[in-house]
Amino acid sequence: MIDLLSVIAVCGSGITAGVLFAVALSVLPALFAMETHTYIYAHKLLGRNWDPLMPAIVLGTTAVDVALGLARSGAAQGLSFAAAVTLLGVSAVSHLCNVPINRRVKAVADPDLLPPDWVDPRPLWRRWHLLRTWLALVALVLGSSACALH
Repeated sequence: MIDLLSVIAVCGSGITAGVLFAVALSVLPALFAMETHTYIYAHKLLGRNWDPLMPAIVLGTTAVDVALGLARSGAAQGLSFAAAVTLLGVSAVSHLCNVPINRRVKAVADPDLLPPDWVDPRPLWRRWHLLRTWLALVALVLGSSACALH
């Protein structure tokens, strides 16, 4: 059972890190190259299919890493718990930082008629996104290392 859970944990961390890395590498530069009204339209389209899939993958993988931490001992146990904590960080940054920005962008009714006090969220969104990307990559390394030690 530990072997099966290990495969699930590494796949979940790999999917999470891969998706976030791809967004950082390709999607973000494209969004920054767009005019504001085009960016808002694209942001609404890009965000449609992430929920509830990505949160389920991140939180499911976190739970599997916790289960592996409880089943393992020594360094593998610590690495499994550390992977779970870093994935929890990914989830926290997503829900507390990126999601509120997403909601603000999605609430724009007409991208061509932005209020004068509207602030472009792309720089802040990118900072939070890069943080969760790094956390996801660290979780992948920690979880993979735990599997290698077990």
